[in-house]
Amino acid sequence: MPLDLPRADGSAEPLDVPQAATDQLLLDAYSEAVTSGVAAVAPAVAHVRVERAKPSRWGREGSGSGFIITPDGYLVTNSHVAGGAAAVEVTLPDGRTASATIVGDDPHSDLAVLKVAAGDLAWCRFGDSSRVRVGQIAIAIGSPYGFQHTVTAGIVSALGRSMRAQTGRLLDNVLQTDAALNPGNSGGPLIDTQGRVIGVNTAVILPAQGICFAIGASTAERVAIALIREGRVRRAYLGVGGQTLALPRRIVRHFGLTRESGVRIESIEAGSPAATAELQRGDVIIALDGKAVANIDDLQRLLVGEAIGRRTDIEVVRRDRVVKLSLMPRESEPHRR
Repeated sequence: MPLDLPRADGSAEPLDVPQAATDQLLLDAYSEAVTSGVAAVAPAVAHVRVERAKPSRWGREGSGSGFIITPDGYLVTNSHVAGGAAAVEVTLPDGRTASATIVGDDPHSDLAVLKVAAGDLAWCRFGDSSRVRVGQIAIAIGSPYGFQHTVTAGIVSALGRSMRAQTGRLLDNVLQTDAALNPGNSGGPLIDTQGRVIGVNTAVILPAQGICFAIGASTAERVAIALIREGRVRRAYLGVGGQTLALPRRIVRHFGLTRESGVRIESIEAGSPAATAELQRGDVIIALDGKAVANIDDLQRLLVGEAIGRRTDIEVVRRDRVVKLSLMPRESEPHRR
């Protein structure tokens, strides 16, 4: 394969290099990119062992991975790894073991934050997952056994995926990668070649030839900050039960609706914001705070903490007309395991 060899006058002279040597150069560049990223983050990746208050289908003990995000020992992992634990022990890369306490657990996002009782800790930084591009190198790191790291590398296969948490709530902006997740790597970081955390490894689909998913760094950082500050993630609550329903075409055309479906209200809790606003069973929610609602996931996505205690407009289709009402969402009760 010809490569350009620079001359003294600045021009280039073609130089034939064997294909095997060219492949070696490319392999070295790839290896260097992966190893440098791993070296930057691995000292902050730890093994997490938990003892559950109530045994699950896997038994009373469980384990996974996590990564430290602050010098004073805050560690991020999956909720399905650490949530509901009666005792947590963390094994650090330098061989030390330390107890940890659960600072906050958010099953809706499958994230939890622990506080490690140890000093002199390495830590890593979140990157901006909105700048991640399909095709870029993605590296998954975990500490499944506590005495060494496992590393797999691949590419970001897709962006903007959605998946369900164990609570049934939708997780948005999930990264899909073909970097295989080894057993015990849940909760570990997915990083780029610069050593920035771009996601939190959370799930693998075995029948789909190892397709893996990671919670985006922007979501993980927001949830981690909320858990550290308040011990919970605040979400708004309307007090309705509903299901997605297709709207009649004549209604969509007559009112110029942007979506062809909405959320039909099947039940209303007494004393809830929905009851106060005089919403009715059979109403079909089509917009909240001026944003279109086509299904239950859209509605959940809009019920964020900022909506709590704020006067909010809600639009519904009631029989053959569109009705606009006003309500004030309250904070939802935390999810109980």
